[in-house]
Amino acid sequence: MIFEFWIYLDIRVSDLGFDIVYVDFYFFVVKFNRTNEIREKKMKRILVTGGAGFIGSNIVDKYIEKGYEVDIVDNLSTGSINNVNKDARFFKIDINDKKIGEIFKERRYDVVSHHAAQMNIRVSVEKPIFDVQINIIGTINILNCCVKNGVRYFIFASSGGAIYGEQEYYPADEAHSTNPDSPYGISKLTGEKFLHFFHESYGLEYIALRYANVYGPRQNPYGEAGVVAIFADKMIKGERAVIFGDGKQTRDFVFVEDVVRANIIALERRIVGCYNISTGIETDINKIYKEISNLTGYKYQPQYDSAKKGELRRSVLDYTKAERELGWRPEVDLMSGLEKTIEYFKKLDAT
Repeated sequence: MIFEFWIYLDIRVSDLGFDIVYVDFYFFVVKFNRTNEIREKKMKRILVTGGAGFIGSNIVDKYIEKGYEVDIVDNLSTGSINNVNKDARFFKIDINDKKIGEIFKERRYDVVSHHAAQMNIRVSVEKPIFDVQINIIGTINILNCCVKNGVRYFIFASSGGAIYGEQEYYPADEAHSTNPDSPYGISKLTGEKFLHFFHESYGLEYIALRYANVYGPRQNPYGEAGVVAIFADKMIKGERAVIFGDGKQTRDFVFVEDVVRANIIALERRIVGCYNISTGIETDINKIYKEISNLTGYKYQPQYDSAKKGELRRSVLDYTKAERELGWRPEVDLMSGLEKTIEYFKKLDAT
């Protein structure tokens, strides 16, 4: 066991000398174990990028519930101000904005949870440069701010459903080859490569959580990434829901509460590496359509349209590594998760 005592000073130099305008003190107990688990330190302040979005806002709520001080950065392009926790400090700003460095300098974050992203696969196919600007350039901007301002841990929302591409075996573990079939998958994989670079070059500790297809309350129903939300929203409103392709394509649907729990564990364990966050269960889109129809009383048969470019035929991930090293496994089964999601959208529709 090792004890550390750190002092942070922010010094401003002027013609008259210098002033110390910021002082902070940290006292840590540091532990090591046989895994690549690194340091357990009391973390004081967390920044969640994309904290007004679907996954990010759910994570913010849990961080605050556990007593952490949380700031949010979000440009509200897809997130909602209604998702912002009243106890969080909110900054409406784009992750590419150079002024974001001033926020880092002022607020002195211990941890950054990076969930701001362009997450629509179809948009990435149609506008690859736009995808790169957000998911690669924006991520690099945040990483630069981290190393310049003493951030000690970085949690990255990656995508196991996109970076592996068409799988060679099922379910895919973290050792599976990475051959993404969409610019979105390419950009997420590139983000992981930059994490490795910043870790090796600057010592920034990180974890990349490779999410399967996340669903649940607050999911945006106006994009490809939220097929459960799209079906729920349309069926509750009595509108026609479209299945692209034959509906036999499979996905690994993981409930947002399980994803939030993975983020809490990552924060508390502070292990470096990449981990699938999934259920290990394949479910095809026809089944999702049927189950949501039953839960909403929807009577229409599915309307089929041509498959979209960049979409995978099958996708299912192995979470064994996360279970072994993080102590995480999914707890919410598909039907329970769908019931909670439908209840949320019904309440939203009634308001």
